[in-house]
Amino acid sequence: MPPSAPEQSDAAPAAPPAEALKPPERVSLRAAPPGPLADRGGEKRVRRGQVEIAGMLDLHGLTAPQAQSAVHRFLRHRHEEGARAVLIVTGKGRPNAERGWEIGVLKRHLPDWLAAPAVRGIVSGFAQAHRRHGGGGAYYVFLKSGNDSGR
Repeated sequence: MPPSAPEQSDAAPAAPPAEALKPPERVSLRAAPPGPLADRGGEKRVRRGQVEIAGMLDLHGLTAPQAQSAVHRFLRHRHEEGARAVLIVTGKGRPNAERGWEIGVLKRHLPDWLAAPAVRGIVSGFAQAHRRHGGGGAYYVFLKSGNDSGR
């Protein structure tokens, strides 16, 4: 014998509770504190020779996970040595016939790597490098001095 059908009622359905009508609350997926700021003034100081570039890291040929690890090691090491500015070469990307210039993976991820907890306390800012230092394919990264790094 088939199961019986639920009873049909002529009464109006009950209204949903008020909280069911409210739109869902927006939750930020990125709750981490903001990372280092772009530093146009720092770029000018390097260009004028007022800040020395204490080291360079070239990420060409590395995968994104390898590059992130290399960036973090490099920045911690240079910070321990007292460096205030370093150069990180990411590469520009590559030309794309359909979309013009395609930004490289490493260049796209570098700001997130600089904001990561592993180095957030030692990085004060970053800026695109001057043309003679790699232009759009390189960045100056500015490190905090030992007494203002939150240690």
